[in-house]
Amino acid sequence: MVYTIAASILVFGFLVLFHELGHFALAKWTGMRVDEFAIGFGPRIWSKKYGETEYSIRCIPLGGFNDIAGMNPADNDAGDRGYCAKPVWKRMLTILAGPGMNLILPIFIFAVIFFSVGVSTPSTRPELGDILPDKPAAMSGLKKGDTIRRINDVEIHEWSDIVREILANGQKSMTVDYVRDGKEYQTTMVPEYDKQNNRPVVGIMSSSDIRQPGLFEAVYLAVYKNGVIIYEMLNGLVKIFSGSAAAELAGPIGVMQMTGEVAQIGFVPLLHFAAVLSLNLGIINLLPVPALDGGHFVTLIIEALRGKPLGDKALHYTQMVGITLLIALMLFATKNDIVRIFFAG
Repeated sequence: MVYTIAASILVFGFLVLFHELGHFALAKWTGMRVDEFAIGFGPRIWSKKYGETEYSIRCIPLGGFNDIAGMNPADNDAGDRGYCAKPVWKRMLTILAGPGMNLILPIFIFAVIFFSVGVSTPSTRPELGDILPDKPAAMSGLKKGDTIRRINDVEIHEWSDIVREILANGQKSMTVDYVRDGKEYQTTMVPEYDKQNNRPVVGIMSSSDIRQPGLFEAVYLAVYKNGVIIYEMLNGLVKIFSGSAAAELAGPIGVMQMTGEVAQIGFVPLLHFAAVLSLNLGIINLLPVPALDGGHFVTLIIEALRGKPLGDKALHYTQMVGITLLIALMLFATKNDIVRIFFAG
């Protein structure tokens, strides 16, 4: 539990830092006055003032904020350096910079992974790669590098044979013959049922063949991978909103659990998970929901079209609707987490 919490704080803090840095950098670049740059919420743990901006770390590491002067026109004491006094296009750039950083950051993460560790391609060999902790394979004693020879006396020649036998076996006990360090061993395990993917699983991954790209190829592959993941996420959202796919949402509890599980596999998988989570945060923040950056951006578009800002009442009501929707979504996702973690059979 402590390990999971520590890994979650590290990942969330890292992503929030870059998100808020985006808002901060564009606010400064466009001449806005930033009174505070904070990571976390609640009471301050640490703070230091440099120039006109106070930098702080707060005790609840589940977010962050920039206190930009003039966000509320009625309280603007910064004159033409206030947010509300800046042209619409400068405010648009400042709002988009946060999620924009979350979409760009994974390119650097993927590039570092590819250049330092290499590009992995799933192998067809019946050799085990990463083993997920607390899953049937790990509990049966199987380890990374083991080669599967037989499952229930059925000869295994390639990875697809393993997948086929696990699916065919269902949740019945299965006998596995494997080779480790040149010696053959036997173990038994009972697959568990994965409701989300509707199939039995044992918690294993295939081994990988590693290829070492150069710097420029690593960057190119990182950009390509980033684009593919963004496309898949957007396609998934379209399917959810069109009703052709179920909304499988994970709340803070679920994300923390996944972070802890990935962290136990290794630092590189954790980096990869952080990159994917960053893309999720970027895309979600761009949704046109009031109280999110995307909703704020929509109000700026309306202001540009109207030639004047939305009225105080209209802005208040749209923000209240957005906050209500976000709270409802958070409660629904948290309920899913609790059911999946504590009551899933």
